[in-house]
Amino acid sequence: MTATETLTLAEIEQLSYDALIAAGTSPENAAPLAKATAMTEADGVASHGLAYIPIYAEHVQCGKVDGHAKPILTLPKSSVVQVDAATGFAHSAIDVGFKQLIPAAKEQGVAVLAIKNSYNCGVLGVHTQRLAQAGLMGIGFTNAPASIAPTGGAKPVVGTNPFSISAPGPKGQAEVLIDQSASTIAKSEVMKHAREGKPVPEGWVLDAEGNPTTDPIAGLKGSMVPSGGYKGVGIALMVEMMAAAMSGATLGKDASLFSGTKGGPPKTGQFFIAIDPVATSGGAFEAQLAALTKAVRAQNGVRVPGDGRGTKRMQAAKEGVDVNVATLQKIRALL
Repeated sequence: MTATETLTLAEIEQLSYDALIAAGTSPENAAPLAKATAMTEADGVASHGLAYIPIYAEHVQCGKVDGHAKPILTLPKSSVVQVDAATGFAHSAIDVGFKQLIPAAKEQGVAVLAIKNSYNCGVLGVHTQRLAQAGLMGIGFTNAPASIAPTGGAKPVVGTNPFSISAPGPKGQAEVLIDQSASTIAKSEVMKHAREGKPVPEGWVLDAEGNPTTDPIAGLKGSMVPSGGYKGVGIALMVEMMAAAMSGATLGKDASLFSGTKGGPPKTGQFFIAIDPVATSGGAFEAQLAALTKAVRAQNGVRVPGDGRGTKRMQAAKEGVDVNVATLQKIRALL
């Protein structure tokens, strides 16, 4: 049985912050990443939470990400916000961009944020739900280093490329939170199995020749399986167009890996669309969304996307989060 230690969300945030600072990250860049790490753990997505802090620290130290980068903001149009992350953490660039995106969307009805020269943004839904909490429909895209081969091929061209949609609810929270990658499973889960020496389920990965395998190491050298076959490839291409082509970021096929120390900064991108649903629906949005989610929840054993995270978040706030002791040892060794 895996040994765990229970930490409060405040303790998770402080530990993350301290480790990032010790690795050479500026306070301005460490703070938003530490906060997002705590939110990720609260949502129950441990594979993207504290487990990533040693990786972030290693990448600051090897130069894959600039821990002291200062995002550069430009406003080319009244409803278009651009941020150059300057090879720093995505979280800092998103923070800078959201300060302009949210008021622009409320003023214009819709606004977009394009981020380039960025890095892994963690769980995309953590960011889109912030837009929902501001009363906006939040749609987000982020591209990643290539790990999915096109249908019929064996060489990866696009990344797992998540997209997320968060719809605002009446209590200032995300009523619906869709957050999914273009692959059957997140690549971080395959990496976790590889670290633990465990086989992955069939249907997660393909080897370098395009054959199904349960060996996570062979899968990491091959391709992730796209969710829904060619439809998953289509989603990955859509996200690549939005997060990389629309922002001027590096395409996944040319980006360095988010894991390991080889290669320079990945310089990938993010793209967010913020929409005022009251403006687009003439005030009908809240009632329509309530009717839709009610119809879904009315069926026994059925949840609206995001319900699970919401439940875990409330539980984590009260009881804390059980964290893998081995992960904590790695992080505390950085201090």
